[in-house]
Amino acid sequence: MPSLSSLKNRVNAAIPQQRPGGIGRAGSGAQQRNAEDDQSLATLLTREERADLTLLISQTIEEMRRSLVRVFDERPTPKPKPKPKPTGEAKADEAAIEVSKLSLSAKQSTAVDDKAGGIQLEDGETKPQDEPQTEVEPDTLMTSPTPESKALKSAALTFFDAWAESVILRVGEVVNSREEATQNRHYERNRNLATESAKQQYQPTSREQEVDNKLSKVFPSTRTPLANLSQGERSTIIKAILLLLLSLESYRAHSRVLLVRLAVSLRISAAEVSKMEKDTAYGLLTAAANMDASESTQKAQQASSTARKWKIGVAGVAGAALIGITGGLAAPLLAAGVGTLMGGLGLGATAAAGYLGALAGSSMLVGGLFGAYGARMTSQTMEKYSKEIDDFAFLPINGREDDPEEVQKQRRRLRITVGISGWLTEEEQVTLPWRVLGEGGEPFALRWELQALLNLGSALKDFVVSQAWSQIRRELVKRTVFAVVWSALMAPLVIRKAIKLVDSPFGIAKLRAVKAGEVLADALINKVQGERPVSLVGQSLGARVVYSCLLTLAKRGAFGLVDNVVLMGAPVPCDASQWRAMRSVVAGRLVNVYSRQDYILAFLYRTSSAQLAVAGLQDISEEGVCGVENFDLTDRVSGHLKYLHMTGPILREVGWTDLDDDVLRREEMLVRQIDEEEKVVEDQDDDPEKVSV
Repeated sequence: MPSLSSLKNRVNAAIPQQRPGGIGRAGSGAQQRNAEDDQSLATLLTREERADLTLLISQTIEEMRRSLVRVFDERPTPKPKPKPKPTGEAKADEAAIEVSKLSLSAKQSTAVDDKAGGIQLEDGETKPQDEPQTEVEPDTLMTSPTPESKALKSAALTFFDAWAESVILRVGEVVNSREEATQNRHYERNRNLATESAKQQYQPTSREQEVDNKLSKVFPSTRTPLANLSQGERSTIIKAILLLLLSLESYRAHSRVLLVRLAVSLRISAAEVSKMEKDTAYGLLTAAANMDASESTQKAQQASSTARKWKIGVAGVAGAALIGITGGLAAPLLAAGVGTLMGGLGLGATAAAGYLGALAGSSMLVGGLFGAYGARMTSQTMEKYSKEIDDFAFLPINGREDDPEEVQKQRRRLRITVGISGWLTEEEQVTLPWRVLGEGGEPFALRWELQALLNLGSALKDFVVSQAWSQIRRELVKRTVFAVVWSALMAPLVIRKAIKLVDSPFGIAKLRAVKAGEVLADALINKVQGERPVSLVGQSLGARVVYSCLLTLAKRGAFGLVDNVVLMGAPVPCDASQWRAMRSVVAGRLVNVYSRQDYILAFLYRTSSAQLAVAGLQDISEEGVCGVENFDLTDRVSGHLKYLHMTGPILREVGWTDLDDDVLRREEMLVRQIDEEEKVVEDQDDDPEKVSV
C-alpha cells in the first residue's frame, strides 16, 4: 500500500487543478444562499479539525489493512473450553461428552488436512484410519503459508490498496481544499447551526445501544479530538463521508465497513448510519426519477422552436451554483433537487450535491448503483442462473416482486441482506425466518432447490420423532454409537433404516448447496445487486450455500462485494485454509454460531462426510483461524431444528444492526414458550438419558 505521506503529496498536487467551487463553493451566486445551504465540512470544521478528520480516516484504513493481514499471518490463542454440564446418568459416572468431539469410528479423519492449503469446495471423504490420531498442540498450527494462500493474500491486498487510495484521494480533495480560508469566515455561524441541529439528534433504542456496545468491541475506536464535537457536528461528518464514498460510483463493502468504524470512533450509533443510508438511497432514486422526466421533456422541447429558450431557462434556474459544483457542466440531478434531497443533518444542499460528484449528474450511474433500480434482483435477468440449478431466486421480504415501481423505490437501500434457509417443511419457510431482518439493508430471501429442501425437512421431521432417533441419542450420550453403529452390519436394523431415510435427502441437498453457492457467487460477481454491498445469513444447509459462495468468490478474486456474514449451525468443515479464504472476501464481520449439543448436525453431517471438525459444533479459532467471531450458544440452542425459530434472538445476540423490533419481540416470546414446554417435558420424563433434538 502506498505510504500515507505519498498519498498526501498526491492529494496536494491534485488540489491546484480543481476548478473553483468544486467542493461546495460556487462563486458569487453562492453568496446569495442562506447559511444553512452553505454548510459543508470546510465551513463546519476548522483547519485543525479537518486535519484530525484526515488523520482519523487514514488511521482507520490502516487498521482495516492490518486486520486483513492478520487473517493470513496470525493465529489466535485458543480459548479455554467451558466445562460441560453433567446430564442424565452421566451425573453419577462422568461429565457429559461434548458433541463436537464425537467421532464416527473413534478415529479422526484427515481428509481435510491432506488437502490443506488449497481452496476446496467439497469435503474430503475418506475412510477412518486404523490408528487414532494424536492431538495436535496449538503451537503446531503456525505453519508456513502455502503458495495458494500467498496468492490470495496478495490479491486481497492489491484490491484493498487500490480502494484505499481512491478513498484517501477523494477525501483529500474535499477536506484539504485551497478555499478553506474564504469559507472559514462563516465558521462560527455554521458551528452554531450544527449545534442547533443537535437538538434533533438521533436517539438509539436500548437494542440499538446493545449493538453499538458489541460493535465497539469488534471495531475498537480510534482516539480523535473530533469525538468531543457536538452530536450534530459528528453526524454531519459521517453524512459527508457517506456521500464522498458514493461519489466513487460504487458502495463497496470496504466503504461500508470504513463508515461503521468511523461512526464507532465518533460515537455515532450504527442505527443512525443505517438511517442515513436509507434516506440517501431514497433521495438518489427520487432525484434520478425526476431527472429521467426532465430528460424526456428536454427531448420533446428540442423538437420545437422554443428549445433554445427552454434550455436557457433551465440554466437560469440552476444558477452559477451548478457551474461551480461541476466545473462548468450543469448537473441535471441537482436541478431536479438532489441537493435538497441529500441535505440534512447540517449539510448544505450544494455541498451534498458537490460531494456526490458525477453521481449527482447521471441517472445511469444511480441506476447502476442500485442494479437498474434494484429490478435485476427479481427480474428476468435471474433466469439464466435458475438454469444452473432446479430453482434459484431472490424473494423480497417486504413486499412483492410485482409491486409498482414507486413502492419498490421506497424499499431500495444502499446495501442488501440475503437470508438463506437450509431445510423446509413448507414453502413459506423460505422467507419466514428472515422477516425479522430490518429495513436498514434491503432484505431478500434466497429460494434454492425448493423440492430438495422440502424433502429434507419432511425426512427430518419424521426422523426426530422416530424410535430410531430415541435409540441413537441414548447411544450418543453413552459414547458407543460413533464407535460401532457405522461398522455396517453391526448396527441395529431399525437404525440402519432410519439412516437411509434421512441420509439420502441430506446428502442430495448438501451437494446441491455447493452448486447453489457457486451460482450465488456468479450472480454477485455479475452485479445483479448493483454496486451495493451484500450481507449473507445462512442456517443449516443455507450456511453451506454461503460457505460455497465465499470460497467461489475467493477463488475468482472477487473482493469488496460481501459486507457481513453469519453462519448458524453450519454443516461445513473447519479447515483453516478454507476459512481464511472465506475471511478474505468478507470486508466486515464473519460470524460462526454453533452449539456443542447439536446432535442432529453431528449425526447427519458425519455420516455423510466422515469428518470430525464441523463449524456448527465448535469454535473456528480452535483451528487457528484469526478474524472469525465465534458465538457458543450451546445453552440456548438445544438442537439443530431450533435455529428456525431463533433467527431474530441469535442475530440480536451477535449484534446485528438491522432488525424488525416487532418481529423480534414475537420471536423471543415464541422461543420462551418453546423453552418452557421443553422444560415441562423434561421434568415429566423419567428417562435420565433424554437428549434434546
